[in-house]
Amino acid sequence: MNDLPAVIAALARELPEGHVRAWAQILRGHPAPHPAVRGLLTRARTGAVMGARAARLVAAWSAADPPPPGSAVALALETASRMHGETHRHRTDVVVSGPHSDEVPVRLTSSVIIEVIRASRTSLLVVSFAAFGVAEVARELARAAGRGVRVDLVLEGSIEDGGALRGTPTEPFEALRSLATFWAWADRPKTGGSVPALHAKVVAADEDVALLGSANLTDRALAHNLEVGVVLRDPDVVRRLVRHFRALMRPEDGPLRPTG
Repeated sequence: MNDLPAVIAALARELPEGHVRAWAQILRGHPAPHPAVRGLLTRARTGAVMGARAARLVAAWSAADPPPPGSAVALALETASRMHGETHRHRTDVVVSGPHSDEVPVRLTSSVIIEVIRASRTSLLVVSFAAFGVAEVARELARAAGRGVRVDLVLEGSIEDGGALRGTPTEPFEALRSLATFWAWADRPKTGGSVPALHAKVVAADEDVALLGSANLTDRALAHNLEVGVVLRDPDVVRRLVRHFRALMRPEDGPLRPTG
């Protein structure tokens, strides 16, 4: 493969940051693809396939018409490596409960929720239809509140309170009453004689990372049901998701209201 942009893009995915820096330093010292550059790149960092990678780069560089200076190749490699790193940090992961498969690395919903809660620094948004059990989640939310994190729990209301849930939705979180703000969907319209449900399931830390999936905050859903979800690490996407709920909480016209 002698397409220089394609080779640089591939190397940016394959090479650790330290390798990229070492290669860029060498490339900046060579205005043209001299044969000696391959040996210098190979020896710059140890690795079984470094020689083959260096050969790919030098061959593609030599085949470019005209070959750009080494400083330009170095800049392109550094830029591609940084963009790959940013994309990797914002990657979306699949999370599962219940049966596992060979297609998805095991990321259990229960452990990921704890990770997201522990990642919070200023705010936590927790939204669920049902919430039963989950003692560990409740403890982590209390710890977050104890370190100054604003905790908002948006839960479906009981049938007695105009919601769609049988039972007491806040039972697992009674110890958080003085530490968090509880929200419910008030004055919801009836459709066809039935009450629409607050059915979203979200756990968002600040506006940086969020777990979005099918699992309720119940022991069965987090560990035993067949559930799927995704961890979002793109701040632009998470920000829109969180601010949607914040807008629904506006005191003057938001349908989500604090509960006693």
